[in-house]
Amino acid sequence: MTSLPVVNQPVHRSGALLDHLARRIRTRSEAVLAPLGLRPRHLIALTVLRARGGITQQALSTTLEMDGTNVVSLLNELEAEGLIERRRSPEDRRRHVVELTQAGVERLAKAEFVLAAVEDEVLAALDDNHREQLYHLLVQAVEGHGTICPPDDEPAT
Repeated sequence: MTSLPVVNQPVHRSGALLDHLARRIRTRSEAVLAPLGLRPRHLIALTVLRARGGITQQALSTTLEMDGTNVVSLLNELEAEGLIERRRSPEDRRRHVVELTQAGVERLAKAEFVLAAVEDEVLAALDDNHREQLYHLLVQAVEGHGTICPPDDEPAT
């Protein structure tokens, strides 16, 4: 078998390092979210709902890139905890609009606080300027492929 020569390849590849950091952050994040009764998928949905305000279940499904059945299950879990509320759309009674409750806003704030500590732990070797640079580089990379929701400092479109 003939091996192909590797030409014009950069000396450093980031994929394995990004994967390693992502696994570290994910593992620690799951550990600190569990006492709050949340999983990462809950956090993503709550974050989107905060950014978008009232959103239909169908639009949420599209935004999260999840099957409608899975979104219903996710929303059932969040509703059972009193973190979201579903109501009929006044414009189209066949649709449900989903909104965060005050309890959802508060739980999301607690989750973001503990997740900030996780990020500080995992990225401890980087100073503030390097973290800001990393953030902007990651946003740039993600924007090239679309995002689930806008970064915190940008309005939802």
